[in-house]
Amino acid sequence: MVARAVGLYEGALREAVLMLKRQPHVPKHVEELLAAAITRGPLSSSTRVVPVPLHPKRLKMRGFNQASIVADTVSKSLKLPLDEVSLVRVSSTEKYRAGLDRKGRHDTVAGAFVVSHPRLVANENILLVDDVFTTGATVSACAEALMNAGAANVYVLTLARA
Repeated sequence: MVARAVGLYEGALREAVLMLKRQPHVPKHVEELLAAAITRGPLSSSTRVVPVPLHPKRLKMRGFNQASIVADTVSKSLKLPLDEVSLVRVSSTEKYRAGLDRKGRHDTVAGAFVVSHPRLVANENILLVDDVFTTGATVSACAEALMNAGAANVYVLTLARA
């Protein structure tokens, strides 16, 4: 799994990530940073864009998935299909996982994701998109589900890295 972040989770990028959790909008300067990040290999060889899904209860509470907003921006930039149906979150985690170590974060997402449409991801180079890369537990759990469903490769793009 190759993971790339637009930048560190600090300053203006941190503010953009926090704003994205409240408003479904990617600022123009962040769009430009995303576009620059996806032009380099191997992310540029992606064939399908998949956002990290929220659990349905969390999605209902928030009203939108911030990873989907970012993934939509990326898919339009790359002119690739946005796949919001194949990867599904089947178990919910605590709202705040801050303070958990790597193992604690991994344990909260183990088995939390399944691929509901394996034919859509089979033999594809998946670009998995999320807002923040902290320990990598969430994207690793997603990548494992996608690879088990037959994806050729899973690349990860996040707005920020903690």
